Amino acid sequence: MARPLASFHLVVTIAVLLTVLGLVMVLSSSSVGAVAADGSAYGLFTSQVIFAALGMVIFYVALQIPIRLLRRFSFPAFAVSVVMLVLVLIPGIGTVSQGTRGWFVIGGISMQPAEIAKITLAVWGAHLLASRRGENSTLMEMLVPLIPAAVIVTGLIVLQPDLGTTVSLAIIVLALLWYAGLPLKVYLGTLGVATILAGTLALTAGYRSQRVRAFFNPGEDPQGAGYQARQAKFSLADGGLWGRGLGQSRAKWSYLPNAHNDFIFAIIGEELGFLGCVAVIGLFALFAYVGLRIAMRSVDPFLRLFTATATTWIIGQAFINIGYVIGILPVTGLQLPLVSAGGTSTATTLLMFGLIANAARHEPEAIAALQAGQDGRFARLLRLRTPEPYRPPGRVGGRTVGARASRSDRVGRPRPTAGATRARREPAARGRQEPTARGRQEPTARGRGAAARAQEPRQGTGRTRRAQPAREPGRSGRNGTNRTNRGANGRGGERGNPR
Repeated sequence: MARPLASFHLVVTIAVLLTVLGLVMVLSSSSVGAVAADGSAYGLFTSQVIFAALGMVIFYVALQIPIRLLRRFSFPAFAVSVVMLVLVLIPGIGTVSQGTRGWFVIGGISMQPAEIAKITLAVWGAHLLASRRGENSTLMEMLVPLIPAAVIVTGLIVLQPDLGTTVSLAIIVLALLWYAGLPLKVYLGTLGVATILAGTLALTAGYRSQRVRAFFNPGEDPQGAGYQARQAKFSLADGGLWGRGLGQSRAKWSYLPNAHNDFIFAIIGEELGFLGCVAVIGLFALFAYVGLRIAMRSVDPFLRLFTATATTWIIGQAFINIGYVIGILPVTGLQLPLVSAGGTSTATTLLMFGLIANAARHEPEAIAALQAGQDGRFARLLRLRTPEPYRPPGRVGGRTVGARASRSDRVGRPRPTAGATRARREPAARGRQEPTARGRQEPTARGRGAAARAQEPRQGTGRTRRAQPAREPGRSGRNGTNRTNRGANGRGGERGNPR
C-alpha cells in the first residue's frame, strides 16, 4: 500500500475480479431458464459478455478523460440524461419490462436511461458543490440547484415506476451533501424527509406494499409475496460452508425467480458456500477502503467529493442487495454491482470504476511517480496519458485562476494598473539581500551607498529627490527609510514595497 500506484492497481483488480465472477455466475444461474426460453444455455450469457466488453472499453475511455473536460461537460451530460428519462415514458418509444417503462430497445439491445442518470447526477453534483465550496457559499447556494434537479430526476423515475433506482438516487444525493459539509441539523432533516418519501412510495403501489408486508410478516403469504425471499434463504442454507459446487444449484431450476439478477447472491451462496459469500463481501469491503483512501489522498476538491460519493453509492447498492437476499431488508430490486445480470448496469458501473481509477492516478504521489517514468508495464501497454497535477485557485494579475472567482472578487474590486501589475511580477525586496545565484557579488555597504548616489540624479531634475517609500513595520532604518531596499533595488526606493 505504500507504493504510489497501489490504489489504482487495486481498483482495476477489483473491477476485473467482480466482472469475471459476474459472468461465471450469470452463466450458471441463467442456463436453465435460457434453455427453456430459447433452446440455448448461452442466450443471456452472450448478452452479458457483450455489455461487459463494452464496459471494459468504457472503463479504458474513463481512464483517459481529463478531469477539466469531465467537469466541463458534466451539466450537458446531465441534461441529456433528463431528456432520455422523459422520452422513455412516451408509449412507443419506451419499452415496458417487469412492470416498469424504463428501457429503450434498439436492435434487440436494451438500454436503461435511469442508470445513466445516476452517473451524470453524481458527476455534475460533485462539480457543482466543489465549485460552490470555494466561494464560502450559503446553505441555499449549496442546496440549489442540486436538490430541485434531483427531485425532477426522482419524479421521472417514480413515474416508470422503479423503486430500486429511486433508492440509488437518494444515496447519491445524500452522499454528495454529506461529503460537501452540509450542516448536521440540515442533513438530518433532509435524511428524515427522504426516509418519509421512501416509506410513502413503498406503501403506495401494490407490489411494493406487498414486499414490505412480506418482510415484516414472512409467513403471511409464503407462496405469494414472500415466496422469493423465502426461496433465497433456502438456497443459502443449502450451500452450507463449502457449497454444492459451481453449476450445481437446484434453486435455479425455476425455484428461485430472478436468480440471475436480483437474487444472484443466493446462487453464489448455494454453489460456492459461505466462503464464496465472504469472498464477495471482502471484495466490496476492500473497494470501500480503497475508494475512501483515494478520496482522502486527493487534493482536488472535485475528485474528493466525486470519489467518495461514487464509492458510497456502489457499496450502498451492494449492501442493500445482499441485505434483502439474506433477509435483513425488504426486497427493493437493486442489483449486485458487476455481478448481477444487466447490460446497462454493468456498463455504467464499469464507467464509475474507470472514473475512480482515473482519480487514483491523480493522487500527488501517483502523479510524481508517473512523471518520473514509473508507470509500469500496465500503463505502457495501454498507453495511458500522464495526468495533470491539480492547480489550486490563485490570484494572478487581480483575477482568480484554477477555479471560479468568488463573489467578493468579481464585484467591487478595481482593476489593477499596469504599474501595479508590473510591480507584482518583480521580486519584493522586504529587507532581504539580493540573491547571488546568478554569479553577482553582493556589494558592500560603501558600494551600496555609492550606487544609490549614482542613481539619484536620474530621478526628476536632480534638485529634488522623489518621495521615499512608506516605512515597513519592523524593517525600517533609523530615518524611516528602508535602506536595505534601496541597496537591493539600486534605485533609492523607486518602487518601494510592491504591497
